[in-house]
Parts: sequence; structure tokens; C-alpha cells
Amino acid sequence: MANVTVIGAQWGDEGKGKIVDWLASRADAVVRFQGGHNAGHTLVIDGTTYKLSLLPSGIVSGTLSVIGNGVVLDPWALKAEIEKLEAQGVTINDDNLAVADNCPLILPIHRDLDGLREAAAGSGKIGTTGRGIGPAYEDKVGRRAIRVCDLAHLDALEPQLDRLCAHHDALRAGFEQEPVDREQLLAELREIAPFVLKYAQPVWKRLKKVRKAGAKILFEGAQGVLLDIDHGTYPFVTSSNTVSGTAAAGSGLGPNATGFVLGIVKAYTTRVGSGPFPTELDDEVGKGIGERGHEFGTVTGRQRRVGWFDAVLVRQTCAISGVTGIALTKIDVLDGLDEVKICTGYRLRNNVYDYFPSHAADQAAVEPIYESMEGWQESTAGARSYADLPANAVKYIQRVQELIETPVALVSTSPERDDTILMRDPFMD
Repeated sequence: MANVTVIGAQWGDEGKGKIVDWLASRADAVVRFQGGHNAGHTLVIDGTTYKLSLLPSGIVSGTLSVIGNGVVLDPWALKAEIEKLEAQGVTINDDNLAVADNCPLILPIHRDLDGLREAAAGSGKIGTTGRGIGPAYEDKVGRRAIRVCDLAHLDALEPQLDRLCAHHDALRAGFEQEPVDREQLLAELREIAPFVLKYAQPVWKRLKKVRKAGAKILFEGAQGVLLDIDHGTYPFVTSSNTVSGTAAAGSGLGPNATGFVLGIVKAYTTRVGSGPFPTELDDEVGKGIGERGHEFGTVTGRQRRVGWFDAVLVRQTCAISGVTGIALTKIDVLDGLDEVKICTGYRLRNNVYDYFPSHAADQAAVEPIYESMEGWQESTAGARSYADLPANAVKYIQRVQELIETPVALVSTSPERDDTILMRDPFMD
């Protein structure tokens, strides 16, 4: 049995929650390996909706869920999310939830800095969620982070607070803010520490044991490859590496543990926030797709921008992340359209590109080259086999996999877990 790594192969919001939940029901452990509570996964199980931002999707089904060291952890957000799920009847304890003791913490001062920067950025706004993710990663790399394991040693925190406050006090002064209130910060950490430490452990050690026993591990990515700090539409990206290779570093398991890489791809394209979007639709067609697809961010509630499927971008993300097969989601949202389009290349200053250039100005200037296909009037919603799909929907799926040079492993036809057409089982490869 293979392990499986799930990543978003567009700008996030591809429907990873449902696919991860479907896979998690067959996995022995689910691992989050990057990002923070800026992720948003919506699960619909037996008509009940669960919204997750930080916890791995396996927690709803009782599967061992692990928050790896590559995640930046807001301890107060963790507590709030656990309490919300428990109110929905989900059982969460130290048997089914493990938090890496070397996770860096997101602190209130990180949220403050995130908001201050965005407010001052003017036309340079990146469109962050304002939750302190970026500043927390900066402190991790700057070697001044407070980590989960530090919560057990708060009486010895002064040297770390000196480093942390030397940095943040200078930044806060630039925004005409008061210095960090060290006593208040320590008091807040002392209050939350017992809750977080219940789940804290060296998760690499636990995962090693799980893997040695032959168990199936599902690595759950957040955001999407086009938001990767290196490979995304920089600077309109997230603050972590979202590619599949991060699963190894962000969990403490080696690169040979990642197994089948499943890229989640919408049958069209969306993104939240600022940044280039070559196939964006500002017309009634785009508006209709957005309404049918309920395109609002799980975390922010912001309306997502909508466009045609961009095969150039997905071919690129599949190559960068070593995608074995894709899961195509929301095909049902395209039902009823007379015509559907796929971007097959770009024009830029009289040249044709078969890839997305790196420079922000070039990314903003490219013009999509479209291939048009006849749409389908029949419904694909709830289909569970290829035979249930309209002929033109099948042609569309086949053309997508040809253009992205990656096979379709499964097709999702509704938010419900079982409305899935399986062509290739990731856990059997």
C-alpha cells in the first residue's frame, strides 16, 4: 500500500477537503505539513458540514491526525477549532491528535504586524488573511520563534523574548505602536500552554512507528502550488512551500515516504485575493460559474475570482510537484454551458509561451490562448461512474489530461464523499 500526498495544483480552494476526507477514511494517519490556520477545508459528511482551518481532515472520522513541524501553530485558534468540532460531536484527544513539539507558534504580535503591514501597503497589498502566518514564518527563519516545546519552559523564556522583542519593537515603532507587552504575552502563553501541551510530542517519532507498522499515511497540503513561496505567483503567494516535496521536511519523514502525489484541480480556475489570473472572467459566464460553485473562501469569506481552466498552469504545477495523478473537482459546476474553454498557451509581446513566466509584470501581461469545446446540458452532479457522465463532459476530462500531461485519477461530482468516480486508487499504487 502506498502513502498519498495531496496538494492543491492551482491557487488553493480546489476542493481538497472532500478528497482528503474520502482518502482519510481509508488512511491510518493524516498529516498537515505546512501553512497555518489560513487554510480552509470544508467537509460534508452525511449532510453535516465541518469547516477546518488548522486540524487535519482525518480528525472528523477519528483517524490519527498530526500537525507537523512545517506548520505554524496559533494555539488559540487550535483551541477554538477543537472546541467547535467537539460541539458538533467530534471526539478529539491525545490518541487521535498529535502536534509537533517543534512547531513555531503564531503569537498575537504576529497578527498585529500582519495587519499593520497590509494597511500600510496601499497598492502593494498582497491580500493576506491577516492571521499572522507570514510574520510567524519570518521569526522561524530569523531564529527567534517561540515553539510548542517552549510552552513547557516558560520560566526560561527571557533570552528568546529578548531576541523576539528586539525585532518586533523596532518594527512596531516604525508603525507608531507601543513595544511588545512582554508580561501580557507571557500571561497569555501560560494560560494556553496546558491545553496545547496535551497534544505535543515528537511527531517524527510517532510517524516513524506508524510507518514501520505498515500503516497508510496521508499527507495533507494546504493552499495550492501557485501560492508556493518559490514556485507561485510571487509576491502574491503564501509564506510556505506548498509543493509535495515539503511533506518530507514538514513532517520529519524522508522524501521516500510521500508516495502517490495527488494534485487536486478544479474543472475551472479560481483564486482569492490579489495577483495575476490570465483566464479570469469578468462577465456573466464567470459570475454564473462563481454562483453555482459557491465560490467564497472557507477562511475569509471573500468572493473568489473565477476563470476558465488553465492547462498551462496546471501542467506546470504537476511537473513542479511530481504529481502522479489529479483529482478533478466541481465538473458539475460547468453543467449547462453551451461552450467551455481551456487555456492552452499564452501570448506575450508577440511571442507564444507554453509556461507561466516568473516575473510579476510578465505574469500580469500574458494573454490566454483558448481552445473551445462544446458544453453539455445534462447533469453530472452525483455521478459515480464514467458511464453516468455526458459524452461532452468525458471529452472535456480527456482533453484536460492530455493538455496537462498527467492522468486523471478520480473525478468529484459533488461535495458528498461518495460522489466520486475512481479511475486509479492512490492507496493501491
